[in-house]
Amino acid sequence: MTQPSEKSLFEAPPMGEQERMVEAILFATAEPLTLADLSSRLPQGCDAAGALAHLRRRYDGRGVHLVRVGDAYAFRTAPDLGYLMQKETVETRKLSRAAIETLAIIAYHQPVTRAEIEEIRGVAVSRGTIDQLLEMEWIRFGRRRMTPGRPVTFVVTEEFLDHFGLESARDLPGLKELRQAGLLDNRLLPGSFGTDGDEDEAVPQGQSEMFGD
Repeated sequence: MTQPSEKSLFEAPPMGEQERMVEAILFATAEPLTLADLSSRLPQGCDAAGALAHLRRRYDGRGVHLVRVGDAYAFRTAPDLGYLMQKETVETRKLSRAAIETLAIIAYHQPVTRAEIEEIRGVAVSRGTIDQLLEMEWIRFGRRRMTPGRPVTFVVTEEFLDHFGLESARDLPGLKELRQAGLLDNRLLPGSFGTDGDEDEAVPQGQSEMFGD
């Protein structure tokens, strides 16, 4: 009887089995996982990227889609079926106009320093505004600029992208689309923001309007 070679003991599972493994990991994880995260959990020799590609095609057209969120992957309800998961509860919370403008500037100009945000808005940005966006985990600190003082920069997070259903910041709607959707007025154009940025406006948390919930 032929004995199995030592090499065969360490061969990666068939691609179909690798797909099942990736599928199980993603379904059991609350947060999106990066390719490195998946690779670290799979047996040695597995092709996480290949398994993801096969799995993404297999779920195309299904009620659940495999989507990319920044550098990570997650299962999400198909966009056209989202209404089935909605529960109409509206919780009003205050998001200042300054915070909305600051978030928009960071999203469209990232990485951007606080001084650059203030230059675009034309007014000083309070520490509370930045802290609020950091606490919401919609922005985070980026790399420091290699300029005098080495100021820190700000960028949007994967939580921000996930909340608005974006794969990357490049998928942000253009100014024309924002105006047509009624989500942006002339005072909120990046590069020409208004100066009365400290007014609070009530924002329904249940809505999913860009920069509005």
